[in-house]
Amino acid sequence: MKRSKWRTHFAGAHCDPILRSWLTEQGSLTARCQRASSSFRVRLLRYGKGRALADEAVEGKVGRHPAWVREVVLECDGVPVIFAHTTLSTAHSGRMTRWMAGLGSRSLGSLLFAYPGFKRGGIEFLRIDERHPLYRRAEALGPQGKSLWARRSLHRLGRQQVLVTEVFLAGITLLK
Repeated sequence: MKRSKWRTHFAGAHCDPILRSWLTEQGSLTARCQRASSSFRVRLLRYGKGRALADEAVEGKVGRHPAWVREVVLECDGVPVIFAHTTLSTAHSGRMTRWMAGLGSRSLGSLLFAYPGFKRGGIEFLRIDERHPLYRRAEALGPQGKSLWARRSLHRLGRQQVLVTEVFLAGITLLK
């Protein structure tokens, strides 16, 4: 299997400054969305057992075990701005498994940044296009252009780890 091209340093030299600030945000995107809009909503698209994407498994981020997969779209003032794809291995059960199952349309970010036991790994970046499965899922939310920037980070709680990938949609540049 081909090695993933996710990078630990953001290499978008010609990236829109607003988009760059969102991509490199170290804090909670949920909290930033709430500050940047008068109406914020998390819309649950999918939650259930599935398989990790090829570039999640090849990097050892989630592994080859079946995973709990959660996909949501973050909307600010009715505009989709971030498509989020989260995987949690089914190899170990624990608090994260229960929490993910009970989230519904609540933000995972509000949990990850509020609970003191989480340890966040580094942020990785990738520009995706129609060849990447997450681009195709994001495009289902509306036309997005030829490519989209995405970032991901691994969050650990005890023996469990959850990989959160966020794809920044065209509407993100409408926010500050």
